[in-house]
Amino acid sequence: MTPHPATHASPTEVFSRSLDLLLAKDIDGWVALWAPDGVFEFPFALPGAPHRLVGRDAVRAYIADYPDHIDLRSFEDLSVHRTEDPGTIVAELRGIGRAVATGRPFDMPYIQVVTVHEGRITRFRDYWNGALAADAFDGPIPVGATHSGEAR
Repeated sequence: MTPHPATHASPTEVFSRSLDLLLAKDIDGWVALWAPDGVFEFPFALPGAPHRLVGRDAVRAYIADYPDHIDLRSFEDLSVHRTEDPGTIVAELRGIGRAVATGRPFDMPYIQVVTVHEGRITRFRDYWNGALAADAFDGPIPVGATHSGEAR
C-alpha cells in the first residue's frame, strides 16, 4: 500500500485559524502557525516601527505582548480572495476591540497578503494604518515598540 501524501491546511484555513487564535489571545498558538524562516512585513509602517521581521523568533518577540495593548473582540467584514498563486491569499477585514491602556475603541481596517507553504505561514504582508491606530492609544501602538528595522 502506498502511503498518502501529507495534506496541509490551505492558506484560507491557516488564516482563519490565525484569526481564531488572535481572538483567543493564544500568541504561542498563533506563532506556531509560522514557518521557522517566515517573513512578516509592514509596508506602511510608521517611522521607528518595524518594516520587516524575519523568522519565527522575531515574530514571537514582536507579537508577544499584543494582548496587553489591544483587546481584540472580533474580526468583521472579512473577505478572502484567492490569487494566481495557490499558496497566497489576500484578506480584507476589520479588527474590532479596544486599546487596553486608554479603553478607547480600536477599529482597524486591514489588507493582508498571506503566503502559506506546507501549512505554515511563510510570508505575511500586513497593510494597516498606524496613524489611525494612534488615535486609540494617544500615540503609536506599543506592540513591538522595542523592535525596529529588520529583525532576524
